[in-house]
Amino acid sequence: MSEDFAPTNLTNHFLIAMPGLRDEVFSRSVVYVCEHSERGALGLVINKTCDIDLRRLFEKVDLPLRRADLSNAPVFQGGPVQTERGFVLHEHIFPDADRPIETAYASSLSIPGGLEMTTSKDVLEALASGAGPRKVLVSLGYAAWGEGQLESELSDNSWLTVAARNSIIFDTPVAQRYDQALLLLGFESWMLSPDVGHS
Repeated sequence: MSEDFAPTNLTNHFLIAMPGLRDEVFSRSVVYVCEHSERGALGLVINKTCDIDLRRLFEKVDLPLRRADLSNAPVFQGGPVQTERGFVLHEHIFPDADRPIETAYASSLSIPGGLEMTTSKDVLEALASGAGPRKVLVSLGYAAWGEGQLESELSDNSWLTVAARNSIIFDTPVAQRYDQALLLLGFESWMLSPDVGHS
């Protein structure tokens, strides 16, 4: 294995946009990195919402939503790729005595740290029935970086990185997620200069 290029694996980390990142999609965003390898990276923006809630989204796909706890939950703008497709970030479901089989979804990516990202409709059907994972974040679209692209953006100081916390993804009010993610690094937003990394 070559030692020339050993990228940091940022799976299960947050990318926190620096003030100099003016991109419409990513400005002041917090991205949860679901997968990062030498081939690139994939993540979901966790602090920008769409103009519909989960109840309306389920109506659009002809499913009821029998989870009162999720009815008014926002749908997120996960990123600029495949914005018509749903991505469900959720806690890993462990089998229990009552439902030993209804735990694995057809198309799930297991993420170190106890989360999964599922793209198949069966997770929505589980939620519609009143079951499914307890904590979920549903987004339309995702963010993607090609080989070396994220590393290049990191070297340009476009992003800060920190190990992710599930409590920020699922329990922190959306408007506070950027600041709470920064606090994991000991920063507050006023401390960051938009000119950091640029001469």
